[in-house]
Amino acid sequence: MSLLVALFVGLVNGILVMRTGLPSFIVTLGTFFVLQGVNLAGTKALIGQVAIQGLSNVPFYDQAKAVFGTSIDINGSRPGGALYISVFWWIGVTALATWVLLRTKVGNWIFAVGGAQTSARQVGVPVFKTKVGLFMMTSAAGWLVGMLLVFRTSTVQAGTGVGQEFIYIICAVVGGCLMTGGYGSAIGAALGALIYSMVNMGIVYSGWENDWLFAFLGVMLLVAVLLNEWVRKRAELAR
Repeated sequence: MSLLVALFVGLVNGILVMRTGLPSFIVTLGTFFVLQGVNLAGTKALIGQVAIQGLSNVPFYDQAKAVFGTSIDINGSRPGGALYISVFWWIGVTALATWVLLRTKVGNWIFAVGGAQTSARQVGVPVFKTKVGLFMMTSAAGWLVGMLLVFRTSTVQAGTGVGQEFIYIICAVVGGCLMTGGYGSAIGAALGALIYSMVNMGIVYSGWENDWLFAFLGVMLLVAVLLNEWVRKRAELAR
């Protein structure tokens, strides 16, 4: 049910963007705030709080946890020795997305509608279906991240992830994706997320003040944007 809801959100976002011509960033930001309010206020209205506990008592919880939340102890009783299944999901999704982008007709359509939507439509690319499908796949990816977080613990906070949206954008940009579309890779975005996670954990274990993370993210974003723009211009000149 949660996957169907996520796909419906992606469908609505995609149709709104394609029918209105508004920037996708504005549309998705607007629906994000709507869903955030419905989520927090609705959960509180139903149970009187924003935290849901006791998920481990739900029928078939263990079966779902084996798919989304299991871990392997690789370091004995010492801390930091758990390898979560989310790592394998991360590798698998990255590999699948890379194959689709580089080896399939759909991947060509995705790059085409991102870089030159009008030209893509003129050569027969199904622009509407491709764009709406991308919004739905993005929602499905968000659902997957939610499942990985839910089944790591048996307690859920309705506000989990709120405020992280710009960090996800930074990870994609650092990985080489352009905000204007048409350029980027799944591997690059995955590496951008890996860099952020390493810095996030590294600052904590190094005993630094947590606020330095935002300073690093800002510098990393500016450097990534400048480097991506330089590489793009060099590629266009070489072409």
